[in-house]
Amino acid sequence: MDDCVAVGLFRHGITEANLKKQFCGWTNVPLSSTGSAALRQPMADYEWIVTSDLVRCRQTASAFWPHPQTVSHKLREFHFGEWEGKTHIELEHEPAYQRWLEDYSLPVPGGDSYASFAERVEEGFHDVLNQMAERNIQRAAIVTHGGVIRHLLSVWAPEAKGFGDWTSENGHGFELSGSLAHMRREKRCISLQAVPLMARKNG
Repeated sequence: MDDCVAVGLFRHGITEANLKKQFCGWTNVPLSSTGSAALRQPMADYEWIVTSDLVRCRQTASAFWPHPQTVSHKLREFHFGEWEGKTHIELEHEPAYQRWLEDYSLPVPGGDSYASFAERVEEGFHDVLNQMAERNIQRAAIVTHGGVIRHLLSVWAPEAKGFGDWTSENGHGFELSGSLAHMRREKRCISLQAVPLMARKNG
């Protein structure tokens, strides 16, 4: 396939908000010391690195590769609005939260609906694909958030599965491979694989 490309999708390392199980979409928290220490470099290199503009993704990208980064606010996580920084336990008795748990298409107060999130993320991914075409880039990596990766996989992965059927671990990644022309038309990729990480060095 002449225009076959690879796009890596990597989730940022662990933050204190992750450890506390807080909703943390647009809140600009850094990696925790544990999260930074746990990062291991992917056994793959890329010509171009794109990250969410939030600091936890930029820190992760810098730990993975020495390349300059291109940042995109479109690749931010779901915006949890009034629920940012709160936990399920803190919210479970709020009627708006209970309705949202029953129907994720509903907008979060002051934040995203799934439709607005999906539109923004897909636009950001198309920006990456278009730049790859214009600049003749065969291998690009995106460092972003768990929700972003799960949505992109639901649209572009070879196996058709919904958002809730995908998982994305902190500090790990997947690589999509396929025809760039097909991907730009939102056709599914031909290959998806986990990206292995380098073994930790002693000391």
